[in-house]
Amino acid sequence: MNVCEPGQDRNVAALSIMFMCGGFLNYMEVYEKYMKEAIREAELAALEDEVPIGCIVVKNGEIIARAHNQRDKTNNPLGHAETLAIKKASEVLGDWQLVNCDLYVTIEPCLMCAGAIIQSRINKVVYGAPDLKGGAFGSSINVLEASNINHRPEIVSGVLADECAKIIKDYFKSKRS
Repeated sequence: MNVCEPGQDRNVAALSIMFMCGGFLNYMEVYEKYMKEAIREAELAALEDEVPIGCIVVKNGEIIARAHNQRDKTNNPLGHAETLAIKKASEVLGDWQLVNCDLYVTIEPCLMCAGAIIQSRINKVVYGAPDLKGGAFGSSINVLEASNINHRPEIVSGVLADECAKIIKDYFKSKRS
């Protein structure tokens, strides 16, 4: 594999690759750090006998909102971790537009939550495990393929996917036994 651009010094090319890989690893460390916080929220949901999905909202490196599923507890079909975290973040910021905010969630958002994410102008969505039955950012459908939506958040998938999937699999396994 040739890593040098034509006319580029090998040392410069090596430094460029190290920077690119280091930058990627740095992003992954950040993604995993915040996903672990979302996992903590999912664990709280499981303790409350809710489907264990957790979510946090981050702005400028600070967690400004956290939530977990509460549909059963509140008898509210809108009680998904993402919508609850978005609502809390909007209250903290005093604005419905969550510009420059990133959302971390353990399971790929559903269609309802994807709509809330788009409407709230979330900058980036980082999710753990895919939802093959209801995921709206590519696993089941991809709402970002709609031509007329006015906002498209960046999507990062698969962060601590095995850990995120295990929480939800274990929850449903315990329900069946």
